[in-house]
Amino acid sequence: MLRCHNLTKRFNDQPVLLDIGLEVPRGSLTVLIGPSGCGKSTLLRHFLGLLQPDAGSVTFDGQPLTVDRIRAIRHRIGYVIQDGGLFPHLTAAGNITLLAKRLRKPQQWINDRLASLRELTHFPEDALTRYPYELSGGQRQRVALMRALLLDPDVLLLDEPLGALDPLVRSSLQDELRDMFRELGKTIVLVTHDLAEAAFFSEDIVLMRDGRILQRGSLHEMITSPADPFVGEFIRAQRAHQVPEGGR
Repeated sequence: MLRCHNLTKRFNDQPVLLDIGLEVPRGSLTVLIGPSGCGKSTLLRHFLGLLQPDAGSVTFDGQPLTVDRIRAIRHRIGYVIQDGGLFPHLTAAGNITLLAKRLRKPQQWINDRLASLRELTHFPEDALTRYPYELSGGQRQRVALMRALLLDPDVLLLDEPLGALDPLVRSSLQDELRDMFRELGKTIVLVTHDLAEAAFFSEDIVLMRDGRILQRGSLHEMITSPADPFVGEFIRAQRAHQVPEGGR
């Protein structure tokens, strides 16, 4: 569904992604993980077309993600960032339905879709009229997820969607998200810095460092057969904070 080939990106002559090759199969859930500055969020933005590569290519559903195709393709991709990225002057419902209204979707279609997503995310109906500052962190993330899913995209990209939440809310939302992802069956790429979270969501983990992919596989494979000394160092550092080998 998503593929990058020899992808290279530099900012101010500093390499951020170096010769990345990665394929994300249709209907899969792939997790990108690594230390801060390793390039995982930059890679996600290339999949969305927010950035253009200096070298190499990105394809979506077999089609090159070129400038002339980006606008149409973006309507097939949902994107969620840390803390939701909601517009503060719009209510929850206003944030969720903004793009659909700009695309002039029928109001009944919008209402039906909103009701379906509210049920999917367990979002209280009376909170739809609240503004972001009136919502909890977990509720803001549910709004961001509903906004990303409103047009029923083929692909869902999530950039540390739970990173700003407190541990109790985060744990609860992880459970809900995993169930939701299984129900949706969409192609999903999730960025996180937390190895336990990565293993909880998927066995397809891509570990990055300094703009390169060091290893791809399950947490068990990385523990038992690290492809690079840094893989072992990264896992040991994470396990020091009680990372379970098989997720939860």
